[in-house]
Amino acid sequence: MLDRLPSNAIPWILLAASAATIGGALFFEHVLGYIPCALCLEGRHPHYYAMGAALIAGILSREANIGILVLFFLGLCMALYLWGAGISFHHMGVEYRWWAGPEDCASVGGSVAGSLQDLQSALDRGVKPPRCDEAAWTLFGISLAGFNFLITLALAALSALPLWRYFRESRGEA
Repeated sequence: MLDRLPSNAIPWILLAASAATIGGALFFEHVLGYIPCALCLEGRHPHYYAMGAALIAGILSREANIGILVLFFLGLCMALYLWGAGISFHHMGVEYRWWAGPEDCASVGGSVAGSLQDLQSALDRGVKPPRCDEAAWTLFGISLAGFNFLITLALAALSALPLWRYFRESRGEA
């Protein structure tokens, strides 16, 4: 099935998947009211950078036989997604208490206050700052960090596909 997926479509799929992932995170944050912790916000950065690299790769890829510059940007996407998978895996480990999280994990990210008065108002309303070691939402026992781990790992594999095809063809195996 993956052989049927044209290499010049992959950058656009990566761009759309990262945009959907960020859109989902923003939906949870702004519509459902889940305040992201510091590690949640850090886990978004690879998607932002990968969207830029995928956009450039998509613009540069015009034919099914894509060029070396497109492969460079797809390799960059792969590295960024692997970085994102590492961040998400670390976050999962903190949530599942496999290891300790950062010291400031309850005080950074999705700030609840812009001033002392805002903080007092938020505390009066019962708003608590997010914690990195508590999963705010789960589905089938998988937290948002876990889903981000799975998504970024899949996107890393997808961005590696044209690279794998190129190296396979260059060795005459295709």
